[in-house]
Amino acid sequence: MGAPIFDRGATQFELSDSIWTVPNFITLIRLALIPVFVWLVLGADERLAAAILLGVLGATDWVDGYLARRLNQHSAFGKVLDPITDRLMFVVAIVTMIIDGSVPRWFAFVVLFREIVVSLAALGIGALGVRSIDVTWWGKVATFGLMFTFPFFLGSYSDVSSTLTETWRVVAWAIGIPSLVLSYLAGFGYIPIAREALAQSRASS
Repeated sequence: MGAPIFDRGATQFELSDSIWTVPNFITLIRLALIPVFVWLVLGADERLAAAILLGVLGATDWVDGYLARRLNQHSAFGKVLDPITDRLMFVVAIVTMIIDGSVPRWFAFVVLFREIVVSLAALGIGALGVRSIDVTWWGKVATFGLMFTFPFFLGSYSDVSSTLTETWRVVAWAIGIPSLVLSYLAGFGYIPIAREALAQSRASS
């Protein structure tokens, strides 16, 4: 049996069984830096450094996918590892900041609730035979916005000038509220997509 085919839009990529690829290496680095972020916040009390690290991790979310396309190094391992790393990073960052008190609790819990529901739904439809559902453009925009909202919140609780921290707090709210609303709208938008994917899976089985 040949390697599985990953279909994204009109383009098909063959997934290799190789683990040691450049994109996977980048993803593993991002995964390894998650405990560093937790230590910076809860151990070293270096919120500004942690905010910068979280911002970098969020900004480089596209790097592994870009390299996979650029180098033609799509792998079955990477297709699983990348979204797991992204979601783990996001959830760990939120929980860490809740413990630290460096994010408004209601905002963090609403975001965390959405992530838990989406993760459970993904596991559920996966168990029913749906191989994957591509992330929508609106979903990507919402996630990208939230990935930058939390570093700004974290920076706003750091020991720098009050002018900077207040500016970062305003920016966090300005990005966070629209991104949060959009994330829920995008989440509801996945329901018909999941139903269609499930119907196709049952029809092909």
